[in-house]
Amino acid sequence: MSARTFIALGTASQVPTRERNHNGYFIRWDKEGFLLDPGEGTQRQMIFAGVTASQITKIFITHFHGDHCLGLAGVLQRISLDKVAHEVEIYYPSYGRKYIDHLRNSSVYNNVADISEKPFNSEGVIFESENLMIETRRLDHTVESWGYRFQEKDDVTMLPEKLNEFGIFGKNVAKLKSEKTFEIDGKTVKLEEVSVFKKGQSAAFIMDTKLCESAYKLAKDVDILICESTYLAAETVDAVKNGHLTSEQAAEIAKKANARKLVLTHFSQRYLSTEKFVTEARKIHENTVAVSDGEQIEITRSS
Repeated sequence: MSARTFIALGTASQVPTRERNHNGYFIRWDKEGFLLDPGEGTQRQMIFAGVTASQITKIFITHFHGDHCLGLAGVLQRISLDKVAHEVEIYYPSYGRKYIDHLRNSSVYNNVADISEKPFNSEGVIFESENLMIETRRLDHTVESWGYRFQEKDDVTMLPEKLNEFGIFGKNVAKLKSEKTFEIDGKTVKLEEVSVFKKGQSAAFIMDTKLCESAYKLAKDVDILICESTYLAAETVDAVKNGHLTSEQAAEIAKKANARKLVLTHFSQRYLSTEKFVTEARKIHENTVAVSDGEQIEITRSS
């Protein structure tokens, strides 16, 4: 069974608080480990959450405000210290190349990690494998900022009893799956006759932005939308001025995009509780939660 879990390492916005660390998020996706927007203190938050440096396979940066990237230096040094054997890829908007260079070389250490940079400057697919596609779209913030979507490719579940009925076994099953039809005993068997459709799981990661079309596109029909909600609705003017979302606006994105579950994060230091965030958002999108540091949410498949 696929193991997919979202972990909130830190849930504060620009200024951390006694209860909330700077941004930092981790997604366990089968054998992959995605670290997103590591702010200050991410390495320590990983320890509390049971996330090790060796579990990181890809790092994603949305933009280069400090609360979304200053923890990268420590994380990369930890990857070297722990002698992580596999390659770790860093995906980031290409304007931040100089900042990545500064962070990678911010102090003296034994740099032995296998780090591969994957800068991009256009919307679209930035990674694709046999069963996973990752895409990015530009958002609308006070600086250039990008969101990400993780999409498992659609698949089918083969039905053994149907395969047996048609006498299809072994390598012929794989051939039928890849070619969609298979000839046996003068009869053409179609894939849909011996399988059921399995929709791929998906997750969207939308940080600093105002309402924009790209946010809706990234969140379209996702199983889980991880979204910034820096302000409550009463501070909508501040949200627009500073290029952020309110809890209501995050919920509007989730509702319009038909996202199944909305996860609110990236809260301003002015709020001591996230209760009102959830109350406001649930009036628009019922399946909404606000995460605290260290909280984990299983990414479940939509029915």
